[in-house]
Amino acid sequence: MSDIITVKNLVEVYSDGTKAVDDISFNVQEGEFFGFLGPNGAGKSTTIKILTTLLRKTSGTIKVAGLDIFNDAAQIRKIIGVQSQETTVDGDLTGRENITLQGHFHQMTTEDIKKRVDELLVLVGLESAAEKRARNYSGGMKKRLDLATALVHKPKILFLDEPTTGLDPQSRSAIWSYLEKLNKENGITIFLTTQYLEEADKLCKRLSIIDAGKIVASGSPSELKADIGADSIRISLENCSRDNAKAKELIKTMNNVNQIVDSEECITVYAKNAGLLIADIVRALDSSDIRISSVTFSQPSLDDVFMKHTGKRIRTEELVKAPSAIWGGARR
Repeated sequence: MSDIITVKNLVEVYSDGTKAVDDISFNVQEGEFFGFLGPNGAGKSTTIKILTTLLRKTSGTIKVAGLDIFNDAAQIRKIIGVQSQETTVDGDLTGRENITLQGHFHQMTTEDIKKRVDELLVLVGLESAAEKRARNYSGGMKKRLDLATALVHKPKILFLDEPTTGLDPQSRSAIWSYLEKLNKENGITIFLTTQYLEEADKLCKRLSIIDAGKIVASGSPSELKADIGADSIRISLENCSRDNAKAKELIKTMNNVNQIVDSEECITVYAKNAGLLIADIVRALDSSDIRISSVTFSQPSLDDVFMKHTGKRIRTEELVKAPSAIWGGARR
């Protein structure tokens, strides 16, 4: 497959001197479901605004479907669809009227608009609510309507900036199903930004993890997790500043330990068969009078990938599923 988006050495510096995007390069293949995963403030939305011609880059080279982002902005807008974090539907209009209005904005014929609106209402499951005013829609229904308006002109590329933020799990799952269908059955290239680990893991065939304006890792979710090469043990110490170095010295001598990094808890240990190592770690620290607050064990996740490269976790309202096991409080 050929690249439909190429970004080289992109930099975006705000007027106050903040470097929101710091020399990033990546590519997106035609028909790919590609993602940017990172916390709030990482540079995800800034990047997508530049790619969709809403914000002028400071420097760098960007091509979208072979078109230059600066010189060919008007042509690019004709072949892309955009759904932002905030829904842009008009509450005074019905669902059908909202999609129809977008069709007129794209200068489609009346006949084409009517046919396309009917198709989209079925696609996003809103045919039964088509004649209701959008102000009476639930949050999930508004998001689905917003998605439909972005698709009215059959874009080649769909840009989604955290499209499921604030939705309940059921509504989020419904949006995921529609997006997967668009990508697989219609062949639309999708560029998704998200702070949800599960969303990136489920939808994206390839992704870049971004933090503080820099890309820290790229690959498929399975490749990124396999690169960890081990389970993780997160250790919280009662006095991390005092005992951190000594604890790491003790742990690094143990068999099957791949890597030890400082983390928000205090220490994260990456090891093969980590579950079998926990008891040894607890005994070793206890014998050295290093008090443990908690120990958490989990198999590799995208959160572990992020922490390995940044030393911190992605903080969202639904960070990760429950860890495999937790020991807390008492010395052992």
